Amino acid sequence: MPDLNKLNQAILEGDAKTAAAVTQEALDAGIDPSVLIQQHMVPAMDEVGRLYEAEEYFVPELLLAARAMKASLELLRPLLAASGAEPTGRVVIGTVKGDLHDIGKNLVGSMLEGGGFEVIDLGADVAPEKFIDAIQNRGAKIVCLSALLTVTMPSMKKTIEALEQAGVRQDVKVLVGGAPVTPQFATEIGADGYGETANAAVALARRFVQG
Repeated sequence: MPDLNKLNQAILEGDAKTAAAVTQEALDAGIDPSVLIQQHMVPAMDEVGRLYEAEEYFVPELLLAARAMKASLELLRPLLAASGAEPTGRVVIGTVKGDLHDIGKNLVGSMLEGGGFEVIDLGADVAPEKFIDAIQNRGAKIVCLSALLTVTMPSMKKTIEALEQAGVRQDVKVLVGGAPVTPQFATEIGADGYGETANAAVALARRFVQG
């Protein structure tokens, strides 16, 4: 029987090779993929988020932990899909039109994946139509908009307005974040929430899913 605590530890230490090896060992031993995710990977990424909030971890540690978690997820995804297991929720994420920055967005996406969400990452400089398409055709229920430049913040408002015009705004929760974004701005543009950190974004997404 594999020692699954090694999976938690590998994610915390950002050791992608060990994370994948322990995951494969667990699968070979017949352990349910959802058990690996819910009892080991999600708690490990929650701890990574806590350490980041406590300023014991910084962006490099966060990125390494996310990479280790993804190494495990790559082995589990096909099995989860085949079993018909549903993710915690489906999120579409992207940096808004005109903004090419994606490190913060990537961090949030990785933390959401670590939290059991299916993440549809549209990348950077994303037009409102792409978000609408992901809602209509991929079943996304949460939309995460990122902006790192003050000049691109109005694109968040335009994206939310485009969701309204397309008739999909009432079907989703919109979460915004990025260095220049504030809770007040989020309220002004009609967003449902604001995440100051990747960890805060995951906590909000979970709250949205739980209703």
